[in-house]
Amino acid sequence: MGFTGMDDKPHAVCIPYPAQGHINPMMKLAKVLHYRGFHITFVHTEFNHKRLLKSRGPNSLDGFPDFRFETIPDGLPLSDADATQDLPSLCESTSKTCLKPFCNLISKLNDLLSSNIPPVSCIVADGCMSFTVKAAEKFGIPEVLFWTPSACGFLGHTQYSRLVERGLIPLKDVSYLTNGYLDTTIDWIPGMKDIRLRDLPSFIRTTDSKDIILNFLMSEVEALDKASAIILNTFDALEQEVLETLSAMYPRVFSVGPLHLMVNQISDESLKSIGSNLWKEEYECMEWLNTKQTNSVVYVNFGSITVMTPQQLTEFARGLANSQKPFLWIIRPDLVTGENAILPAEFLHETKERGMLASWCPQEQVLNHAAIGGFLTHSGWNSTLESLSGGVPLICWPFFAEQQMNCLYSCREWGIGMEIDSDVKRVEVEKLVRDLMEGGKGKEMKEKAMEWKRKAEVATGPDGSSQLHLDKLVNEVLLSK
Repeated sequence: MGFTGMDDKPHAVCIPYPAQGHINPMMKLAKVLHYRGFHITFVHTEFNHKRLLKSRGPNSLDGFPDFRFETIPDGLPLSDADATQDLPSLCESTSKTCLKPFCNLISKLNDLLSSNIPPVSCIVADGCMSFTVKAAEKFGIPEVLFWTPSACGFLGHTQYSRLVERGLIPLKDVSYLTNGYLDTTIDWIPGMKDIRLRDLPSFIRTTDSKDIILNFLMSEVEALDKASAIILNTFDALEQEVLETLSAMYPRVFSVGPLHLMVNQISDESLKSIGSNLWKEEYECMEWLNTKQTNSVVYVNFGSITVMTPQQLTEFARGLANSQKPFLWIIRPDLVTGENAILPAEFLHETKERGMLASWCPQEQVLNHAAIGGFLTHSGWNSTLESLSGGVPLICWPFFAEQQMNCLYSCREWGIGMEIDSDVKRVEVEKLVRDLMEGGKGKEMKEKAMEWKRKAEVATGPDGSSQLHLDKLVNEVLLSK
């Protein structure tokens, strides 16, 4: 890029929301910016910093002279738990307590010129860490907000105030969750057709006007007008209509994904050692996949936050066993509500020859493995985008947030998914797994997924839409004085 001296080199402070599904894409964006000449300071909370050191080793965050790590407190009581923190508590705490330590950190970084650290020139913050906008104003530097959901999910989040104004939320009482009210059609959101209340992010499903997460997200959406730009991890061809709507709502919206495909083009091998997984990845599953036939294995992973009941776990297990298909199933220690995830002994005995269980894995590598034929997923955005980019079709079991919307678009708009009922039953699991792996519907979905894979590669290739948006973001926003 031709930066001549330390003062001239741009310095981006990247701060994700402190949960796994937010940290991963922010880390990818940070690596892409580093490759484009930025000095990077990546800010973890103290809690997650400790978890990362535990999962990756004590020296794993030493970083490089121009890719460094710092921490701030999250304001919650200290804990040694190896699990995602309580989200309402985390939302409340970060929004109320993190601004001061974050400003102190920027001041400290600006005082380190003698240590070959250039002054902070811009902030790249998660859309759910918008307190950072006040820090950008204080230091007179540009700030971009990176919303990590899909564009359709993000558009859903922006509608909460209108839903409240129209009296559609909060719900009158809990019966509205089951009496058909959630099937109410919402026909006034531009860029979205035939959306029902149940398809919108699940935070609307509250009877409490003071609901912490709903009100937190409404305030985060209000902060969008103060940001220099908004970044989304998607690509134009995938969410064209929604992106056009968002661009009409906000002056600068940049779709720069899929970011993992951008990172794969970076020639600097040393950056690969900088990881972001809070759980220890088990690489044995890759060796196991090497022994399986092409497109023969069902990959099962419900992400970093989804929890289920022991009954739901058993229904998934029996359905997978009865399908007779090989599977790789990622079961986090905290997957089952309030207790350890324990599978029935007969299931383990019955499937030991064709099933593999792990507590965490290198998901991108798994989804790009030739043996994977389909993905049973919670429809988190990272998982959906990685699957689509790998040409892998989906069975969707959305849990919360905008996963319902990702599921709807995967099944209806993109043609790569089938939805499983939230009240999961083994018979349905068995049927959908068989349809996915050997049925005509599965074959159609596979062809569609391969089409999207090619389009994602074009978007992130030379002169692709995401590369061009990234150029504009860097030159017109992050490097603006």
